[in-house]
Amino acid sequence: MRVLLLGAGAVGTLLGRTLASGGAEVTVLVRPGRVAGRDELVTVDPAGARRSALVRVAVDRADVQVPPDLILCAVKAFDLPGALARLEAWPASPVLTVQNGIGAEEAALAARPAAPLLAGSVTASVERRADGTVDWLRRGGIGLAIVQGQVAALRDELVRLFGAGGLAAGPYPDWAAMKWSKLLANLVGNATSAILDADPAAIYADPTLFAIERAQLQEALAVMAAQGLRPVGLPGASIVWLARAVGLPPALGRPILARTVGGARGGKSPSLRTHLASGAAGPSEVDQLNGAVVAAGARLGLATPVNAALVAAVHDVARDPLRRSWYRTHPASLTPGG
Repeated sequence: MRVLLLGAGAVGTLLGRTLASGGAEVTVLVRPGRVAGRDELVTVDPAGARRSALVRVAVDRADVQVPPDLILCAVKAFDLPGALARLEAWPASPVLTVQNGIGAEEAALAARPAAPLLAGSVTASVERRADGTVDWLRRGGIGLAIVQGQVAALRDELVRLFGAGGLAAGPYPDWAAMKWSKLLANLVGNATSAILDADPAAIYADPTLFAIERAQLQEALAVMAAQGLRPVGLPGASIVWLARAVGLPPALGRPILARTVGGARGGKSPSLRTHLASGAAGPSEVDQLNGAVVAAGARLGLATPVNAALVAAVHDVARDPLRRSWYRTHPASLTPGG
């Protein structure tokens, strides 16, 4: 299988390396200004084992002489429109989107309405070093589902290739249920951690902050139910149990969820907190995470006040990091009427 990879960050490196190790021919499409040639994708797994794979590097369409069998878009959600615009040379090639949150598949369908499309949900926790090596902190895996097109054989071959390369993979019949289930995992201890600059474990140890966490998840589950979607388990992620724990009384649910939070990211800081702490240019993913709950709720006529408050607060802290101290002393501002 010929795979064209866009986005060789932490997730892209893991996926590209495992596909190449599994037997795929991987080419990384880089930004103009780089040099075409060869490169090495390197991962270090939770046990400390280092694995690498050689891949081709392409700068433009002239470097990709044969249409790829799959285009893997592993860029951040806010970079996806620009990445999709680079794919005009391969209008019939299937695309696999693996972005966090909701909206990537809709964007891909709008940009390539006739092309086959698959959705992926990655539950592995990874972190990129300055030299490009990726630490694979928690194994997890990837779920794969068909969004559009007759690509069942391609999906099944991807499951095989990822597995052969060391990444657990599984097929899913309903891409929307899969993506929304991953969204639930992404919400846990993410926005609150970014707003307060606190570890998720500390947030779940605080009854007031736990109430905010529980409320955001309850809103997301209500939005899922209104769409006819039920949580599904993902490779290495017990999403169904997470949803059940949210429905328990706080005295019972908080200890269960606290244990889940403790091991969910393999020690990695939540994505929104990492983004704000880095001072990186570009928006965070909060609009694709909590913001997706708010947007879907508005379409369905469901109130999502806690998620709306979290979105507003993340944007507030992004503009002025000193606002964190105010939120730490006014956590009720993240609840309805706060």
